[in-house]
Amino acid sequence: MGAMSLFDIAGRAMSAQLVRLNTTASNLANAGAVSGTRDGAFRPLKPVFQTLYEGATGRATVGLAGVVTAAMEPGRRYEPGHPLADQDGYVFTAAVDPHAELVEMVETARQYQNNIEVLETGKSLLLETLRLGR
Repeated sequence: MGAMSLFDIAGRAMSAQLVRLNTTASNLANAGAVSGTRDGAFRPLKPVFQTLYEGATGRATVGLAGVVTAAMEPGRRYEPGHPLADQDGYVFTAAVDPHAELVEMVETARQYQNNIEVLETGKSLLLETLRLGR
């Protein structure tokens, strides 16, 4: 990794929030999904982030370590007439808490907006510094 500027750090943070927002949207999209088996039921996706350091300066930013499936158990609902119901009449529902996912989405959007403000402040400070040099 080369020398990181304020713009690199904020840009990486925005990329991380975009991944977080996409996984949250995927979870919400699958919140009502049902399956005929426990193993086939949708489980929420969660991004895993890591801190990336620049050796010489000690500056840090965020990097994506991966996206994992949460170890949440799916729900089980008695619906004997459902085409996916097992021999006992149960279907398995996605292990997604829509309320928690909406909170996650709002928090992610706010953090993304915070990084936009960091970029705007950095840009205006840089432009002001250039004006002083004239």
